[in-house]
Amino acid sequence: MTQAPFVRLMDVAKRWNGQLGVEGISLDIPEGSFTALLGPSGCGKSTTLRLLAGLELPDEGKIMIDDKDVTTSAASDRNLSMVFQSYALFPHLSVEENVVFGLKVRRVPKQERKQKLHRALEITGLLGYENRKPGELSGGQRQRVALARAIVAGQRLCLMDEPLSNLDAKLRNSVRKDIKKLQRDLGITVVYVTHDQTEAMSMADTVVLMKDGRIQQVGAPEDLYNKPVNTFVAEFVGAPPMALIGSEAIDGFGKGKTLGVRAENIQIVPKGEGRLSCTVNESEFLGSETLIGLAHAGAAGLCVLRPGLAMMSEGEEIDIHFNNEHLHVFDAAGQRQVS
Repeated sequence: MTQAPFVRLMDVAKRWNGQLGVEGISLDIPEGSFTALLGPSGCGKSTTLRLLAGLELPDEGKIMIDDKDVTTSAASDRNLSMVFQSYALFPHLSVEENVVFGLKVRRVPKQERKQKLHRALEITGLLGYENRKPGELSGGQRQRVALARAIVAGQRLCLMDEPLSNLDAKLRNSVRKDIKKLQRDLGITVVYVTHDQTEAMSMADTVVLMKDGRIQQVGAPEDLYNKPVNTFVAEFVGAPPMALIGSEAIDGFGKGKTLGVRAENIQIVPKGEGRLSCTVNESEFLGSETLIGLAHAGAAGLCVLRPGLAMMSEGEEIDIHFNNEHLHVFDAAGQRQVS
């Protein structure tokens, strides 16, 4: 008998004054997994998280956590912890007081609080910072205090809402690794909201990509990258995004289709030997490689990656080639065609 998902959303919808928040959200999340809700601003990912947390109640559908119907339950009855973008720390309390605040409210015995505090600070690398106030900490340290507070809560489900967006790029990378390690070490189930595909792709077992309040695709990061179900997923996932070419521009594909191809599968070839003739419109040196942006009347987002420093002149005419096996075919409605 297969085990029921730890978290289950069934056809959940939320609207405000008739305006769409989310619609038809159905999602199964196994225990111990790391699920990222990804998508552009306003796609409904934070609304989905708030519905799961009990901070909003759905207009339709059902929410189950650990086989218990929590659709209309208060947030405090859902046995979960949350980590917010804003850290949500008390500025007048020390690190120690912030971390154990929830345990005190729940009247957890002092000795148990002490043990849980030490373990959480050890895990998050904050031992020695117990008496500091949030104002004396860096952004990364404050986010670690918020993580320590979630750890001492001891809940099996942790919801995270854009927790790294206030950090600079280097810190984001460091705390990202911390969160993933914590999730693995503690075996907790994490649902993580982000608009940053690098975060989602590098941290999550499962990525849920959303647009306009609806789920577009659910799958492992490599599935969204290698088998996008529609042109929105193709363009959203990947850096650089997948280029989309009208089928009329390439022999043998007829009309009304869209062909997708990744930059790593495109080669520059001698004039007259390519499938498309393009004009160079930008060159961007990225360190280990150079990104060459290309213009073609029948394509969007065309670019090619060249190793090392390999700048090209703007306006230069070049030919490119790619193999059919690397093409993704989408129908007139933008949906993936299975060959």
